[in-house]
Amino acid sequence: MNTSLNWIKDLVPGLECTDQEYMDAMTLSGTKVEQGVRLDKDLDKIVIGKVEKVEQHPDADKLVICQVNIGQDELIQIVTGAPNVFEGAKVPVVLDGGRVAGGHDGKLVEGGVKIKKGKLRGVESYGMMCSIDELGSTTEMFPDAAEDGLYILPDDAVVGESAVSYLGLDDLIVEYEVTSNRVDCFSILGIAREAAATFDKKFVPPVVKEVGNSENVNDFIKVRVENNDLCKRYTARVVKNVKFAPSPKWMQNRLRAQGIRPINNLVDITNYVMEEFGQPMHAYDLSTISGNEIVVNTAKDGDEFVTLDGQTRKLDENILMINDGEKPVGIAGIMGGENSMITENVKDVLFEAACFDGTNIRLSSKKLGMRTDASSKFEKGLDPNLALVAMNRACQLIEELGVGEVVGGAIDIYPVKREGVKIPFEPEKYNKLLGTDIDKDTMISYFKKIDLVYNAQTNEIEVPSWRQDLLCDADIAEEVIRFYGYDKVPTTLPNGQSTTGKISFKHYIEKMVKNTVEHCGFSQGMTYSFESPKVFDKLLLDKDDESRKAIKIANPLGEDYSIMRTLSVNGMMTSLSTNFGRRNQNVRLYELGNVYLPKQLPITELPDEKMKLTLGMYGEGDFFDMKGFIEEVFESVGMRDKVEYSPESKLNFLHPGRQANVIYNGEVIGYIGEVHPTVASNYAIKGRVYLAVLDMESITKNASFDYKYKQIVNFPASTRDLSMVVPKDVLVGDIEKIFDQRGGKYLESYKLFDIYEGEQIKEGFKSVAYSLVFRGKEKNLEENDITKAMKKILNGLEGLGIELRA
Repeated sequence: MNTSLNWIKDLVPGLECTDQEYMDAMTLSGTKVEQGVRLDKDLDKIVIGKVEKVEQHPDADKLVICQVNIGQDELIQIVTGAPNVFEGAKVPVVLDGGRVAGGHDGKLVEGGVKIKKGKLRGVESYGMMCSIDELGSTTEMFPDAAEDGLYILPDDAVVGESAVSYLGLDDLIVEYEVTSNRVDCFSILGIAREAAATFDKKFVPPVVKEVGNSENVNDFIKVRVENNDLCKRYTARVVKNVKFAPSPKWMQNRLRAQGIRPINNLVDITNYVMEEFGQPMHAYDLSTISGNEIVVNTAKDGDEFVTLDGQTRKLDENILMINDGEKPVGIAGIMGGENSMITENVKDVLFEAACFDGTNIRLSSKKLGMRTDASSKFEKGLDPNLALVAMNRACQLIEELGVGEVVGGAIDIYPVKREGVKIPFEPEKYNKLLGTDIDKDTMISYFKKIDLVYNAQTNEIEVPSWRQDLLCDADIAEEVIRFYGYDKVPTTLPNGQSTTGKISFKHYIEKMVKNTVEHCGFSQGMTYSFESPKVFDKLLLDKDDESRKAIKIANPLGEDYSIMRTLSVNGMMTSLSTNFGRRNQNVRLYELGNVYLPKQLPITELPDEKMKLTLGMYGEGDFFDMKGFIEEVFESVGMRDKVEYSPESKLNFLHPGRQANVIYNGEVIGYIGEVHPTVASNYAIKGRVYLAVLDMESITKNASFDYKYKQIVNFPASTRDLSMVVPKDVLVGDIEKIFDQRGGKYLESYKLFDIYEGEQIKEGFKSVAYSLVFRGKEKNLEENDITKAMKKILNGLEGLGIELRA
């Protein structure tokens, strides 16, 4: 929304402030100013001059020498090449040292162009006569200006006075950011009312009188509204014997300041009232209205209609139309029709001011691909009580400007009148909400500024219908504080129970896991949740594998992104493949991401989304390094129970002899292994690749930070090394179970320090060596204590077919 500051000051007498003071104060009171642009920012020392004498330049065929009266009979000499200069012409004159907005080519120049006296082909010139372009405007806004030449001012221009003021260019155009709930501020009167309240001045709107002759409008036109849901109110009046002429200068200046090109008195009045009241109006040639009847109803599917811009529009049953007795004559709230347009031959005019449903206008405007000044205002949801006031204002201007003869009376179809709301006056609640201590009378004084009425008998605030944004106590509190001053609100501490902000336990565990794997040299990766069904074949999955039961995307970007992933392996392998292709030697990547497991197909409810920690690496490191990384993760989150590994994973994409399920407290929480060579080849990776996938939900469930500290034992430890010949099918995990079960209370720890297979070991066996540490917590251990424990351990190992190595 833009407004002319001069227009605002006319409605708020006594408003004296600088441009910056105005913009700052309006912003602080809730009417946010985006920017202000002065029309005369690059104009200086420009007066109205009269050309008294014109002589040919002695040395230039296209130049003339003019003697120009600039006031008080002072003549200055100006040399010009303007083709339209003549004796008696009144023109804008830039004096020596003045500035204009544009150069001779009409292009605007930042900071303006300074004019100095000089010589043109040997003849002195003491100023410059201006075109409209050089004053920073255009021939579009001043249609009476010459395309190439000086701007000739009307005869009523007073010589010696400011040409800038005469043309209405001594103005500030203010641009506001108005929220859509403040429909009243999409008008000059709405902004002026806010300015009056902000600066504590009186708001003086125009006094609207109902005018008209002794005739009855119902004898000229009949109106029928068949869709009251989309047309809340429809008003109509008739003007006879229309006489076209230019609008008065004051109206033209105000329209130009709003960015509207003056056309003629009739059109200008409708535009003027739309800007002034925010109520769009439309005028029809009454002679084109068949049957002298207006019918408001929706169109039919497939109908076509030619609008004022000459375009054929295709309609449907949801678009509201203005029809006469035979045909449509306008698209309601958007644009009139070519078949009822105002021409220079019009005699009688039908004026329309209505209130249409904002949502319908917005949707219709979008369907038709046309957005007009009228539709942009209707979209916000206008106050139906405004329609007749705006209509009467337009008719009043018609009579004042001698445009035509207004027929008496008005047609007003308004089945359900909109009333303003009433809100209980609760000053204590407002103060509590705002953290202020504003007395009741001060609040009421603010309400008076903006036409809110306090009813002492009912203790209610009566809100006018045009303030559609005020509905509850919080809205009223906002009205109080914006005039009291946001800068005056005291600093207060929040009330209520104090809380400590922190992340959830789940996110804390994820953070700990990320820190741990990054400390182990892994870099985070992120891969797509959308995948191709072809990845299942790349991973060598069986045809009936459960992982193939994936959710299909309804509108995929393509086959490569057509399903939701059920495994996180493909994304990791793709990332490792990319790094391998770029010749990165040693790569370790991790990802925390969801897989999507449907409960049934086709899906009838949301799938299970399970967060997985996926580790992948190639280069330095092997299976046992990956196993160590997993155990680092468990230790970092307080999973202190023993982790087991079972070779029963049987995953096709992992090496059949180098994979295992990860088991914690009897629950499988993931798997680890070397990637199957064929799968690695499918991803164009040479060499060994290792993967580990852990379920984050299981990790979070078992994580604990409840540490129990034990007293440091003061007694020395004793170490025994155990070198064994073990059948190849016996896992070190089976050996460690024997240690845990039979080691007794003195076995403090054990550590695997060697595994060997070779010629010195008989076929089908391997050499395994452990270091066992024994310590007494309450006494020094004797040899007999350790021997007893070792004997139990060795008896258990014999049951697994294990022999001591000589």
